[in-house]
Amino acid sequence: MTTKNDSFRKFRFPILLVAMIAVMVVASLVNAAVGGLGLLSLVVGLGTAAAGLFAYTRLSRWLEQRDSVGELAREKARPGLLRGTAIGAGAFVATMLLIGMFGGWDHFSGGSFWGFVASIGMMASAAVNEELLFRGVIFRFAQDRFGTWNALALSAVLFGGSHLLNSGATLWGAISIAIEAGIMLGVCYVFTRSLWLPIGFHFAWNLFESGVFGTTVSGASNTPDGLLNTALSGPAVLTGGSFGPEASLIAVLTCVVPAVFLFRKASRQGLVVPFRSKKTEATAGLEVQS
Repeated sequence: MTTKNDSFRKFRFPILLVAMIAVMVVASLVNAAVGGLGLLSLVVGLGTAAAGLFAYTRLSRWLEQRDSVGELAREKARPGLLRGTAIGAGAFVATMLLIGMFGGWDHFSGGSFWGFVASIGMMASAAVNEELLFRGVIFRFAQDRFGTWNALALSAVLFGGSHLLNSGATLWGAISIAIEAGIMLGVCYVFTRSLWLPIGFHFAWNLFESGVFGTTVSGASNTPDGLLNTALSGPAVLTGGSFGPEASLIAVLTCVVPAVFLFRKASRQGLVVPFRSKKTEATAGLEVQS
């Protein structure tokens, strides 16, 4: 006998996908409405992040009939967020130092403390809700069906493509985001089977990009001021141009290196899921029965 929940379960991926897109869009609009308002932006940003976590957890339990949501396990939250934040911050600081070493710095000036506070909320919301959608839904389901390699490619392309919607978007900027962030964040999930590490990395990278150095984030024009206002000059391949440092070749290399390191460790630990076609699954089932 088929229950109502079983009927919904057949469509668990599209329902969860549409729901988390809606949550991300609403959160983005709400954050934009209070952008740059210091403490209010912080509270609203953290609130929309919490709302995204609540929606994802409840929907996943209901639609997938899971007793717990392992990728958001509470015992992994603190270590995952701390490690992700440290790696993300280190990666972006290294990117900026390398840009400076090759002559990409023009000048620095003082920014806004309250702009930094506002950035914390906005970037927390963006990191949480984007990771819930792209790694929690798209990558996770794709990996289960098509294997890790295909899931990395699909989620990275979609993640990079989504940044074409930003006001200052460029094609190379979207491609660089797909390579450096889409792959790196996917690998973070592969290595830990948890969303906390990619959330921490995503948050710290964006916070240091906007809230600390005050540079453009992914071509967006509505981010708050940072503690510093950093002006970069030089070829776009070095500085990222109008898209921001993420479109620089240095940022791509800075993220690809730790991604390769983590992926190799994940592979050695047997965490990389191979692609299994329906024909292969059917053959394996017959072998088990015999």
